[in-house]
Amino acid sequence: MSSTSVAESSQPPIPKTHSRGEHSPKSRIVFATLIGLLVAGLVTVILLSLAIGAIRVSPGAILGALLRHQALTTTQEIIVLQIRLPRVLASAIVGAALAISGLMFQGLFRNPMADPYVIGSSGGAVLGACIGIFYFSQISFFGFSATALLAFAGSVITMAIVYSLARANGKTNVVTLLLAGFAVSTMLGYSSYAFELLDSSNGSNHLVLLSWLHGVIGIPRWTQLSVTGALLLFAIVIATPLMRQLNTLALGDEYAHQLGLKVEYTRVGIILAGSLLTAVAVSLGGLISFAGLIVPHVARLLLGPDHVRLLPVTALSGAIFLVLADTLARSVFAPNEVPVGILMAFIGGPFFLYLLRKTKRSYAL
Repeated sequence: MSSTSVAESSQPPIPKTHSRGEHSPKSRIVFATLIGLLVAGLVTVILLSLAIGAIRVSPGAILGALLRHQALTTTQEIIVLQIRLPRVLASAIVGAALAISGLMFQGLFRNPMADPYVIGSSGGAVLGACIGIFYFSQISFFGFSATALLAFAGSVITMAIVYSLARANGKTNVVTLLLAGFAVSTMLGYSSYAFELLDSSNGSNHLVLLSWLHGVIGIPRWTQLSVTGALLLFAIVIATPLMRQLNTLALGDEYAHQLGLKVEYTRVGIILAGSLLTAVAVSLGGLISFAGLIVPHVARLLLGPDHVRLLPVTALSGAIFLVLADTLARSVFAPNEVPVGILMAFIGGPFFLYLLRKTKRSYAL
């Protein structure tokens, strides 16, 4: 036997990754049915959310108005189409963005505790939001307030800084990336206290900041929804081919290299797409916890580690989840509202602990 054949025989076997061809026809039918049910569920949840409020409107009347089959009264049209609909769509965009971002970062770090803010975006968003709230509160651009724009920019810039700190010799170590993200996010997150100490507005800016930190989805303008919706779709387009590469990356860097995967390019793509999605969510809803952690976690428990299938499921599930949460936030204690971030902490936290207690098992990432 030649030395070449001996060397080749000593190489560890390369496990197969998930591919579209490995799914049986029955499995594909089940998956297509699941997607159909989630789409129907999202439409149903949106209609119910539009109907619920101080002035109730039947979902049938709303659906008829949206399809131009019947007209609402002037008051109903203002409430449903100009107040509730933009907010519901914003909730869906934020939920989908956080869920997909959480899925990508959990896959990248092979850690079920990773969430959209894992590499420092929350700290940068806090700093940007503070600058917008305390110094440029009267400025808006293309329908976006300075707070939203600067929170978006702060989130993206911070992730870029964290990535550059973690990169050495042309490679990025995921542990270093996590540690750098934690350190930078913690430092910048405490910047809010400095702005509060220097505040001269008798506490009014502090209340705005407090609301933003707790996660509040307001009533965005249609231009905001158009821009953020387009960014969400763009990020999904970027993320789609990365899902199969995440499946390969889950085998480990060494196997991924043997299979021809450019690991560093894949990581950069995931970080870029995840950063964009997180920034979109932050610009519309502030800091909302658990949505980007619970939804990918549950989807992975139900479907397994195939990111190709997890992508549409998490996107739709995240949208449904946050629309429901925001509907509860504005209706449970009506006419008062609870910030959706607080509701997510009190409901999402115990639910996540229940899942951990119930499953009592590990799963592949």
